[in-house]
Amino acid sequence: MNFQAIKVIYQFEMLRMWRTLFQSVFSPILSTSLYFIVFGAAIGSRIQSIDGIAYAAFIVPGLIMLMLLTQSVTNAAFGIFFPKFTGAIYEVLSAPLSFFEIVLGYVGAAATKSILLGVVILTTARLFVSFEIAHPMWMIVFLVLTGITFSLFGFLIGIWADNFEKLQLVPLLVITPLTFLGGSFYSINMLPPFWQTVTLFNPVLYLVSGFRWSFYEVADVSVGISLSVIFLFLCLCLFGVWWVFKTGYKIKT
Repeated sequence: MNFQAIKVIYQFEMLRMWRTLFQSVFSPILSTSLYFIVFGAAIGSRIQSIDGIAYAAFIVPGLIMLMLLTQSVTNAAFGIFFPKFTGAIYEVLSAPLSFFEIVLGYVGAAATKSILLGVVILTTARLFVSFEIAHPMWMIVFLVLTGITFSLFGFLIGIWADNFEKLQLVPLLVITPLTFLGGSFYSINMLPPFWQTVTLFNPVLYLVSGFRWSFYEVADVSVGISLSVIFLFLCLCLFGVWWVFKTGYKIKT
């Protein structure tokens, strides 16, 4: 394995975060702070608690997952789209690198950035609300698995996108709405039976539910099912990446 090449790709992508520090770090933190002010203070004064948990604390896992999903997809998509857009991707493809090493460099950097951002937002949340983490190790497992899985998904989006409009299409019109409708700010038990059934078809529900369980031991669905859904989506993304490099879809033509 060419560790030096992986390191170069990884470091280049990580340095891009420092070059766009406001957009990559401060903007998500500011957005999260506004969520806490609006949802935690304004709505939290009307909804005292959900499942015995103060509303402001209840939404912490959902907010972290919202940012984690969107940032993982966006970072990975931009990371591979720009080399493809500028033509630099051909230099990477002509280098003595396997597709696994290329993906490891780009996806590893995107996942690292999103996980670090998740930790920063978790720390920021402490400034607004007091909460405890019942299962820290499981919290880390969900954080890492989600970051890696959706970074792979973002990598596929970056390969698929032909322009900046397509690049923003899935994060803005698919990921964000699914996160809002996936129990980030409420328990699905608060919904009518019909909409509870509909929500069960939203894959983001299982991510948010499992992540919230690691904090408060409260979940809308079984933790085992949540982990199974994450692993299933991870396998689908890995298969998608393998297929892209096997066929050369939009990277060799």
